Amino acid sequence: MCRSCGKCVETCPVDALELKDGAVKWNPVRCVDCDTCIKTCEYLASPKIRFMSVEELVAEIKKRKAFLRGITVSGGECMNQSAFLLELFKEVKKLGLSCLIDSNGYYDFELYPELMDLCDGVMLDVKAVDPVFHKELCGCSNETVLKNLDYLLKIHKLEEVRTVILPYLDEQNEKTVRYVSEKIKDKSRYKLIRYRKYGVREEGLNKLGEENVSLEYMETYKKICAENGNKESVII
Repeated sequence: MCRSCGKCVETCPVDALELKDGAVKWNPVRCVDCDTCIKTCEYLASPKIRFMSVEELVAEIKKRKAFLRGITVSGGECMNQSAFLLELFKEVKKLGLSCLIDSNGYYDFELYPELMDLCDGVMLDVKAVDPVFHKELCGCSNETVLKNLDYLLKIHKLEEVRTVILPYLDEQNEKTVRYVSEKIKDKSRYKLIRYRKYGVREEGLNKLGEENVSLEYMETYKKICAENGNKESVII
């Protein structure tokens, strides 16, 4: 999230940003969406975010309701704002729309029973199942993620699982894909995401390289899913 340090203000080529009352203000009329501000920020935060109440957000949803079957809340990590989600979902349900959560799984969903009752499903990231490798890759434990995988299956709220297939890490890729596909069988869609260098931070490129994963390589893992009873795997 933007910390309003102001570093991006002086780099904006069209003067669409200003530091006012201790906060960075964004002018959407002047902005040309070059994202120089985001590239300048050491946290890759955007000064173009809007702070909205549940009422304001629901008003925007209502404008588009004719074209919607439901909403998906994402992030960052949307569970950082779980209290907001609870109130939002209560109002969205009144509109007859479904509510999905897109999450990295680091929050224990079992501790949010009211939110889970309202939620129609969770789209869960499972980056790696090997605990040591996950710690190396993400800097934290995957214990809660895997607990969530079991819990969401149990309550029938697992909308989909996503795993990024990484270059040169055949053993870890296979271990994760086998574990997940054996768990979910045909109960959930499994998205196998090709690693691409575009949009990866420098530290990520230093760790994982700049070679994109090929479609042929991805088919290997789709086949593993099918062997384990998951016919819903998708390569993206």
